[in-house]
Amino acid sequence: MRHYSVIIVGGGQAGLTISYYCQKKNIDHLVIEKNEIMHAWKQKRWDSFTLVTPNWQCLLPGHHYEGNDPHGFMKRDEIIEYLDGFAKKVNAPVKEQTSVNRVSHSGDHYLIETDEESYTADQVVVAAGSYQKPIIPRMAERLPQAIQQLHSEQYKNPKQMKGETVMVVGSGQSGAQIAEDLHLAGKKVILACGDAPRCARFYRGKDVVDWLAEMQYYDMPVEEHPLREGVRDNTNHYVTGRDGGRDIDLRQFALEGMELYGKLNDFDGINLQFDTNLKSVLDSADETFNSINERIDQYIAKHNIEAPEGGVYKPVWVPQAERAELELAKSGVSDIVWCIGFVPEYSWLDVPVFNGRGYPGHYRGITEYPGIYFIGLPWLHTWGSGRFSGVAQDAEFLVNEIAKRRALVPLQIA
Repeated sequence: MRHYSVIIVGGGQAGLTISYYCQKKNIDHLVIEKNEIMHAWKQKRWDSFTLVTPNWQCLLPGHHYEGNDPHGFMKRDEIIEYLDGFAKKVNAPVKEQTSVNRVSHSGDHYLIETDEESYTADQVVVAAGSYQKPIIPRMAERLPQAIQQLHSEQYKNPKQMKGETVMVVGSGQSGAQIAEDLHLAGKKVILACGDAPRCARFYRGKDVVDWLAEMQYYDMPVEEHPLREGVRDNTNHYVTGRDGGRDIDLRQFALEGMELYGKLNDFDGINLQFDTNLKSVLDSADETFNSINERIDQYIAKHNIEAPEGGVYKPVWVPQAERAELELAKSGVSDIVWCIGFVPEYSWLDVPVFNGRGYPGHYRGITEYPGIYFIGLPWLHTWGSGRFSGVAQDAEFLVNEIAKRRALVPLQIA
């Protein structure tokens, strides 16, 4: 049975970034990846997918964005090329197409059991991400078999749709962008909205991301955020980098023929049933939009920055009435795309590091259980922790901790 100082579970950008810093410290390690390196980026993104953060925020270690469009937004194939370039530079020791079935503590080391062979390690880094198990509600089982159902991770393009009327469930980043993709392709879209916030793409002459970076929002550690660890539960703001970047305004889509409903709750065999909360979720999203812009206004005024005039967003459309039901057979819906997210799946990690909600308890990725670490989770430390912009900072911090533990408390195989 082969032994390593560190085993890294997951071969995405987070896992390979840990490998990058382990190599810098001459720490022997192995990356175990269930599929192929960068699998999620290669297989679980739709064709028109773009980054929603500008290219200059692609800050993987030793592999910063060096293209000629730092304020643009890489498309799916460009993202894959960027990540393949990073993987080539890191040249991590990787075991691909290998599932980790169980990680457990065994005396003075960890036992990592895979579907091929077992390993031991002094320390383990979980880099499997938090977007693992797609959420599809049990009510989906009662929908007519003639309706094609896809999760957002399966969606590729409008040509997949069986018919001309598509229901998109969820209005977070994926839902809003997939609804737009279908809408632009001429499909009739019925969007069941969630409570996701939104933000402007550009405001007062700059990308909102540029303003927030200048305001040092992205440097704020989670313990200083007003919501503290609660911010980890927040839904991402919807906006897009498509066609050079723009706002996503669901009210404008409604003017153009998209049908908006509140949250989808159930199917009674005849009718789809919705919360009558469409007006409130649209108002709440706009309130966040205006609040972010107001903070930018305050920053500009405080620092006497010359910038174009700003303003407050005013609704271009409001629902005339709340609709609680939609008769499915008469709606013409041929396809449903579920865009209501994922849940983490850590059943294979047989180590007591989880809180009452099944999420890992940690400080900057360090758990209370010696030698178990997490990387790549939203707001692990800062806003950028789950993104290309902040994962290097997190990984370097963790590998420094790994090196200290390795030096001070060497573990020996019994």
